[in-house]
Amino acid sequence: MFRFSTKYFLLALLLFITEVLIAVYVHDQFIRPYVGDYLVVFLVYFAVCTFIEAKRWKIGLGVLLFAYAVETMQYFHFVDRVGLAGNKIASTVIGTGFSWVDIIAYTLGVATILWIERKK
Repeated sequence: MFRFSTKYFLLALLLFITEVLIAVYVHDQFIRPYVGDYLVVFLVYFAVCTFIEAKRWKIGLGVLLFAYAVETMQYFHFVDRVGLAGNKIASTVIGTGFSWVDIIAYTLGVATILWIERKK
């Protein structure tokens, strides 16, 4: 069940760098809010696959539920409630505003992952 996959590690690292670059340098109305949310589930999926070998649909479902949980935390203003509103990193990583469009982006991202990985 546990192992280290160089392939998934490098993919996760590439996506992490991409997400950081988007967060720091892109301040538009499409790439940052939509593409960033679409790609973040790829990042989490690849990170999990780096260390865990399991059926891809199970990992995908877990990543999707995790993304939904984070979005739900945004709905309940978790960052504010735990006193991290002034923390830029926490606000960026966890997020501060619920959006149904984010839920759609996460769902499409995981669907894309599972479509790509369907042969495994």
